[in-house]
Amino acid sequence: MLKVYNVLNRKKEEFKPVSGNNVKMYACGITASGKAHIGHAYQAVIFDVIRSYLEYRGYNVTYVRNYTDVDDKIIIKARELGVDPRQYAEMIMAGIDEEFKELGVEPPTICSRATECVDDMIGFIEKLIEAGHAYPTEYGDVYFDVESFPGYGKFSNRLEGEELLSGVRNETEPGKRNDRDFALWKHAGDDEIFWESPWGNGRPGWHIECSTMSMKFLGETLDIHGGGKDLIFPHHENEIAQSEAITGKQFAKYWLHNGLVKVNGQKMSKSLGNGILLEDLLRDFTGDVIKLTLLMNSYRSDINIVDGIFDSNESKIYDIYKLFAKTEKLEKENGAGAEPTKQGRDLAERIKAEFIDAMDNDFNTAVAVANLFGYVAELQKLLQKNLTGDAVLVRDTLKEVYGVLRLLNADPADVISKIRAKYLKKNGVTAEEADSAFEKWLGFRAEKDFAGADAVRNEMAEKGIVFVTERGGGAYWDVKTGK
Repeated sequence: MLKVYNVLNRKKEEFKPVSGNNVKMYACGITASGKAHIGHAYQAVIFDVIRSYLEYRGYNVTYVRNYTDVDDKIIIKARELGVDPRQYAEMIMAGIDEEFKELGVEPPTICSRATECVDDMIGFIEKLIEAGHAYPTEYGDVYFDVESFPGYGKFSNRLEGEELLSGVRNETEPGKRNDRDFALWKHAGDDEIFWESPWGNGRPGWHIECSTMSMKFLGETLDIHGGGKDLIFPHHENEIAQSEAITGKQFAKYWLHNGLVKVNGQKMSKSLGNGILLEDLLRDFTGDVIKLTLLMNSYRSDINIVDGIFDSNESKIYDIYKLFAKTEKLEKENGAGAEPTKQGRDLAERIKAEFIDAMDNDFNTAVAVANLFGYVAELQKLLQKNLTGDAVLVRDTLKEVYGVLRLLNADPADVISKIRAKYLKKNGVTAEEADSAFEKWLGFRAEKDFAGADAVRNEMAEKGIVFVTERGGGAYWDVKTGK
């Protein structure tokens, strides 16, 4: 039985969609004001995995993720570069889409852009005004009247009298009746992008965008609404207010929020200069390495990216794919039809059962990933015993269940080649030099010149090349991964 932690009620609850096996899920996406960083990647990975697991469990998922492609930050950045804001946002979104593809994040069912739904937002705002929940000002702005919605503040657990501001006081937003009221429509400055509306030229506020897009594509009540926990207030609080004020229905049944990303224990910020761009990570590491790192954490907890963590996990991924390659080799040598033993079948069933137990407990990828390393050790033992059928079955089972996490389904040869080439280049060694040293080492060993063999081994070890002797007499050279 799948249970999820519902932020709405502050507890784990059995997951029951509103309509049978159909799941309507919305996650707040990226504001296209700059390149994607690791925080954006974390949220994208988390909700992609949640969607994937729901589908694995037999649900039909319609997943909507948005782009905010009109925003004050976008306008400022475009002005600095001397380009049209829409052109700038388009460039940023195209880059992020490519990076997510390389990372191995599947596209949502629908990727909605705010600028494609402005007419819908204007209609939404008109209904709020007609119902007495919003008011236009003489300055061309429209605000939601927080006092018209008695439940405001309950979602974020903020009560009347506590600090409950949207972050902007009415002295800097003339026409606001209350500091807590938030903008639904903003008038446009002289040189700003705008759309025509009944209140004058302007653009939608951030909060109305997500309510409009989610309800346009998924209806008035969602099964899951997600985002980072930093969006609980004011963004999600405001979404609930404006959505339920207009429909009189519950806006979302389950609210899921991922934690934030810290770097060496500190929040990412421009002032600290500790941001990590996704494009930089992808230049150095495969998608599997990045995703494994992000999924070793419970999604609701903040994740701390410490120095060397990606290098360490790269070693783990490298070792796993080398075992997969050995399994493939054994399969070719001994025949693809080798039957697994009861031991192998039992292990495969345990892998599936323990994966489901972990993920049914609020999508606990931390436990699922921790279990993986134990299964990999057992696969290694099966290979050492030449139990072809068992090894093949366990490998295929790992690819199946961890494929749900978008892991371990790359071509082993490609992954091994890419990581090996990276470390050869890093250490200034060519594959030909490694081959030559290895042959020299083998020659010394054949002549029982162990001092000479040790000298070659030690010299290459300083260059990040290790000589590995396998059980049964085989040997090969390899790169030393990690820091």
